[in-house]
Amino acid sequence: MEGSNNIAEVFFKYLLTFGYEEDTLDYQKVEKHTKSLQVLSEIGNSGTGIFDLNKREFIFYSSNFGGLLGYNLSDYAEKGQEFFAQKIHAEDILKCSLNGISFLKILNNIDNQEKLNHKLISEYRMLNAKNEYVRLIEQYQILELDQKGQIWLMMNIVDVSPNQDEFEGAKSQLLNYRSGKITNLEDIPKAQIELTPREIEILKYVKEGLLSKEISDKLSISVHTVNTHRQRYLEKLGANNSLEAIVFASKYGLVN
Repeated sequence: MEGSNNIAEVFFKYLLTFGYEEDTLDYQKVEKHTKSLQVLSEIGNSGTGIFDLNKREFIFYSSNFGGLLGYNLSDYAEKGQEFFAQKIHAEDILKCSLNGISFLKILNNIDNQEKLNHKLISEYRMLNAKNEYVRLIEQYQILELDQKGQIWLMMNIVDVSPNQDEFEGAKSQLLNYRSGKITNLEDIPKAQIELTPREIEILKYVKEGLLSKEISDKLSISVHTVNTHRQRYLEKLGANNSLEAIVFASKYGLVN
């Protein structure tokens, strides 16, 4: 699972691009939302939670959240989201991480009222307490924006899928529940990681084994410029080194 955890970090590193002013965030609103979501979970027997993009973590789980898969609160109380992330199928956490970034990028490009009309619906596999993969349906919807209109708090609702037949892989859809329009995020190529043409060009040369000086000679640019582009694509891909960047970029279809 180590590789999948590194890939999931791409999502959390993307969240660093959001600039929040903490003194303007009214955390008193959280208590109101947690009470409502706890009641919702009890009525619908769904797991509910609140994800804080500023803190980049879940700040609330309904009391029955882990119980959907047979876990006790003591199993995940200490690790929280890390516990559940480690239980997601390795292939599915990759897709869900990338689709999560696509979802946020799409919403960031529309006006504030329209943001509130959308939800992300995903299906993926997670291990239950019996160490068996169970198919889940998860919905994400915005609870609060910050003063700049950035997404701040999101609620999620998780249910065990009524369809536990053979699984074709994780998938995510963007639903505008006002208009009824559904967009399959898998149909939006490369929306998740936006490397510039120059960054992709340099990454391809790195994949071929060229050093920064050799790349600078080929492109007639300075070594400093090459290294700047290399640093930028490392940050965008959430990679620690060029080897990881090549592996991640290949999986995302950014390099052949």
